[in-house]
Amino acid sequence: VSDEAGVKDMVAQVMDAWGRIDILVNNAGILRDKTFSKMEMSDFRKVVDVHLIGSANVTHACWPIMREQKYGRIVLTSSASGLYGNFGQSNYGAAKAAMMGLMNVLHLEGARDNIRVNTLAPTAATRMTADLLPEQAQALLAPETITPGLLYLVSEDGPSRVILGAGAGSFAQIRTYETEGVTLTGDENTPEGVASAFDKITDAGGQQELTDAFSQTKKYALNAAKAQGLDLDWG
Repeated sequence: VSDEAGVKDMVAQVMDAWGRIDILVNNAGILRDKTFSKMEMSDFRKVVDVHLIGSANVTHACWPIMREQKYGRIVLTSSASGLYGNFGQSNYGAAKAAMMGLMNVLHLEGARDNIRVNTLAPTAATRMTADLLPEQAQALLAPETITPGLLYLVSEDGPSRVILGAGAGSFAQIRTYETEGVTLTGDENTPEGVASAFDKITDAGGQQELTDAFSQTKKYALNAAKAQGLDLDWG
């Protein structure tokens, strides 16, 4: 999937055979685990090429087809290693965290053409985890326990811009929140001011889920205007 020419040929063969592409699941992946200090950058780059660039390559090849037919369902594959972190997986974690950013933008860009984009964050017993999990846990974490969640995400009535955690028949939505925060003005807006307000900055009370980057810009500008007694007409 990191070979752009190969991907285009693959997609062309699908179109020749069926004439349309309704569903794309980006699931290809590799591991090159080492601590960051011992990792060669070639191993970092290879993992990012397969997970991130590979997902972008295949999605980019399918995107104009889905736009033309006014229908598409796309799933990117993330991981708890990217969303929460995992020792020895800086390359894998960075690539998997990138799936959230790619999903967020493609969700916005695809909405008018009925293209829905979601992310699956699965955990399952595979050959990669054979030596890491107890035998009983491996039975519970069979890959097929994830499949119903994936099939819902790519269904006609499925959602968009959802990160679905899945494993052992458990499903949960993973969200990114921003705290209400504080606004520092004038002489307060210093490193020392940030330090003294840090408990309030990180207070989860009033936190919200933002829908796009501009929502954050608007929030900050309105907060600053309010703090300075200005009447900001955002429209």
